[in-house]
Amino acid sequence: MSKQDLTVPLSPQELRILRENGSAFAGGDSAGGEGAAESRPARILRRFKGTTPTVDVERALFWTQSFKETEGQPLILRWAKALLHYAKNATVYIDEDQLIVGRGGAPGRYGILYPELDGNTLAEAIRKLPEREVSPFSITAENARVIVEEIAPYWEGKTFHEDFARSLTEETKRLTYNNDKSLSSRFIVNETASFRSSIQWVHDYEIVLSKGFFRLKKEALASLAALDENNPVDYTEKRPFWEAVITVCDAIVLWAERHAAAAAELEKTESDPRRKAELRRISETCRYVPAYPARNFYEAAQSQWFTQMFSRIEQKTGTIISNGRMDQYLYPYYKRDKETGLLTDDDAQELLECMWAAMAQYIDLYLSDAGGAFNEGYAHWEAVTIGGQTPEGLDAVNELTYVFLKSKREFPLNYPDLAARVHSRSSRRYLAEVAETIKDGTGFPKLINDEEVVPLLLSKGANFAEAYDYSVSGCAECRMPNRDTYTSPNAYINFAAALEMVFYNGKMLKYGGERLGLETGDITQCASFDEVLDMYLKQQTYLLRHAFIQQHEIIRLRALHFATPLGSALHKLCRENCLDLHTPQIPGGIDLGYFEFIGYGTVIDSLAAIKKIVFEEKRFTLAQLKEAMKHNFEGYETIRAFMRNAPRYGNNDVYADEIGRLLDLHAQQFSEKYSKTLGVRLDLRYVPFTSHVPFGKVVSASPNGRLAWSPLSDGSSPTQGADENGPDAILLSNYATKNFHRNEHAARLLNVKLSPSCVKGEEGTQKLVSFIETWRDLKLWHIQFNVMNQETLLDAKRHPENYRNLLVRIAGYSAYFTELSEDLQNDIIARTAHGSL
Repeated sequence: MSKQDLTVPLSPQELRILRENGSAFAGGDSAGGEGAAESRPARILRRFKGTTPTVDVERALFWTQSFKETEGQPLILRWAKALLHYAKNATVYIDEDQLIVGRGGAPGRYGILYPELDGNTLAEAIRKLPEREVSPFSITAENARVIVEEIAPYWEGKTFHEDFARSLTEETKRLTYNNDKSLSSRFIVNETASFRSSIQWVHDYEIVLSKGFFRLKKEALASLAALDENNPVDYTEKRPFWEAVITVCDAIVLWAERHAAAAAELEKTESDPRRKAELRRISETCRYVPAYPARNFYEAAQSQWFTQMFSRIEQKTGTIISNGRMDQYLYPYYKRDKETGLLTDDDAQELLECMWAAMAQYIDLYLSDAGGAFNEGYAHWEAVTIGGQTPEGLDAVNELTYVFLKSKREFPLNYPDLAARVHSRSSRRYLAEVAETIKDGTGFPKLINDEEVVPLLLSKGANFAEAYDYSVSGCAECRMPNRDTYTSPNAYINFAAALEMVFYNGKMLKYGGERLGLETGDITQCASFDEVLDMYLKQQTYLLRHAFIQQHEIIRLRALHFATPLGSALHKLCRENCLDLHTPQIPGGIDLGYFEFIGYGTVIDSLAAIKKIVFEEKRFTLAQLKEAMKHNFEGYETIRAFMRNAPRYGNNDVYADEIGRLLDLHAQQFSEKYSKTLGVRLDLRYVPFTSHVPFGKVVSASPNGRLAWSPLSDGSSPTQGADENGPDAILLSNYATKNFHRNEHAARLLNVKLSPSCVKGEEGTQKLVSFIETWRDLKLWHIQFNVMNQETLLDAKRHPENYRNLLVRIAGYSAYFTELSEDLQNDIIARTAHGSL
């Protein structure tokens, strides 16, 4: 940034970047500025930040070794034995300066492999990982050899990916995969089950902190002893379940004890008295938790971290395992330690930030191109939930809540993904602190609205206590630990592709003459908009049909390929029914699945433009529009200009918003009719991650003037740059396109970009609070913010070396701008930057 750039207000993040680049204009008085002592978490972070992650093979290797030895045994028991084999043999590391220990790979940033998912593609994927543009990983020659020679051959023909592909009809398969060896995605009806073994999840961490794994093991032993060995169900189904629970309890305790031993060995040779004492405490803590109930805040934090980290070893949970309501279940330990003088807020913040630094080193590794494209910038959603309400319906904010917010402002790392629950009685202090944290500019926290989520959960079968106590999970979802039971990954559907199929009678330009959708006829012969709309809705329904066919097979097959003994041991209903969490339809559970509507704003704006410009104003014919689209509007700039200036979603324009509500209604009606045949709820969502970018790469020019192969609109946000009437209009359009009389819907992700000038100072804080209250009162599910000057983003593209620490909000997570593809960088830049609230 130049000197003249500083004539406009900058966010705290932008000021930090100026300081890092040695600008004399940035000042040096804020936290972490020049002259400030480097904190322990900052020292840990400095050692790995910005490095390329490495592939660690130990998990995959030990898993393969164990599975070779346990063939023929019940799957849940095989999974538990694989975890025990890992716990016995995996290398144990104690990072320098760390107070919270337990990692799944070598020092620095690392990713681990799950060959049971898509091990059939391992050899090819490993070759491409270091060179790929999106989220590359490095790998040593020796580790590559181990993968190719010792791991991949065993999984050939055994993976879920292969089994699922074999199960699909040719019609469904044609919409799902390209016809290549790796079965790469077509980005039309995109399955996500072959690059993750579960959708986002939250454990009941409180049971670990209050009981410990030794007590869970004791209860499992008692349940095992109570079985009737002459009962075939007890012997063949319940016995393996309890044996797996006992084994996994042994495994995680052993893993912790090995860390205790490693810390004790380091203590023997440590010369620094302070670090020597820290290592002694680490050793003592790891010998006690998670085996036994936590007695203080330190033990609670370490026990929680062991549990979530071992869960990452157990399975590849979509968006990474979430952390649940940390300000609630850690609060009793925090409060007691503060009252007895054992803990200060600074101590608590340091421990939490040590955990954040540990989180930041585990990188979710996707082998497939589709998985990588969906999760650009090393995406992660290990959501930490703060705020909200107690199970009794009271405001849940406490003093620990504010420690989490303070940490997010003072330790600007994109881990963890912080989610703040908001409700009608949230205090002004809480909302102001949330607003101040948003103003920092790193994209935290995202907000989730109790005023929509709680009533929806009640309507879907939850009781009040369960609904009030939900945790944010993954990108924008929620979970009720001990009541939610659905884990199957779901489909992402490219509805902009459905619109293209209307223009080309079931075909897409990207895929030549291959017929992919329905033959709905020649669009140029349509005499009314209603005929065009009817064609589109038929294509939309066709894609939904095949998404639900996919889901039928996914639900049927997953329990044959995946188990989660740790997750099951921590779930009340699994223990009561002696069933693995991946078992379809666990008695007493609520099965809340979904499907994603990708390209919502793109489709709304396209249909609105056709209705207005072609049929009402009669400026062009459908034939002329189709010809312009085939040429990507080159030579047809006038047509593009008119189509881009038609009514557009995001402007509180009833003309466009009514179309959006109709599309939403038709999708929900399909869900109502056909979800019950699957035995689950598949609700409509608008949460794209970064899939709107690769989905756009297969869609040619759209009627709204969008150019070929460019990103689609993201989530429930307006088309990039289409929102011209301010942030309030975005909220009102979002509200107007919802069908509040139905409940076959779930999360809607909403991005809003603000300039720092419009939230400057105390007045700006109050304006932002008022805006959040408006969002809350409209009962919209989710909202997140980028607070940044447009020039900052443009300069970061021109000079990435000066912006390595620039965080931007993507889709339910924040990532470093310079680690994104150029397409996604352009997508973020193209979002409207609002200068007033």
